Amino acid sequence: MITARVLTLSDKGSRGQREDTAGPEAAGMLKAAGFEVTGIDVLPDEKNLIKEKLIELSKSTDLIITAGGTGLGPRDVTPEATREVMDREVPGIAEAMRAAGLSKTPRAMLTRGIAGARGQTLIINMPGSQKAVRESLEAVIDVLAHAIETLKNSGDDCGR
Repeated sequence: MITARVLTLSDKGSRGQREDTAGPEAAGMLKAAGFEVTGIDVLPDEKNLIKEKLIELSKSTDLIITAGGTGLGPRDVTPEATREVMDREVPGIAEAMRAAGLSKTPRAMLTRGIAGARGQTLIINMPGSQKAVRESLEAVIDVLAHAIETLKNSGDDCGR
């Protein structure tokens, strides 16, 4: 079974000042699609903490979905943290999510989420709202198992 972990990035969420609805949305969709979701973590928008968590999770998880920190605000650093820990980018995933979002709202072009691989782990950044996570995941969920199987069978296990 493919394992997945959800990482919500939110200053207010990490302090308990805002309920995380995006993380549970992603986890529920992944479970419904047959993934084994091992948990949801909530961290503040701190680049070094995000990087450390992505590195840690990539040692034992096939898929990491991040929710939040992809906007234009000064504390939105998820794509930068992700880019620093991944081995290669998978731009088509982010492109598909943005295209799906653009069919619903022009604001989707403002999300800066990326997707890429760290060793045999696929990492995908999604926006922080429940609705945006649902729409983003709907756009790519059907290819995730294939992408992960391709990573696992590549013989490349750098980072794992």
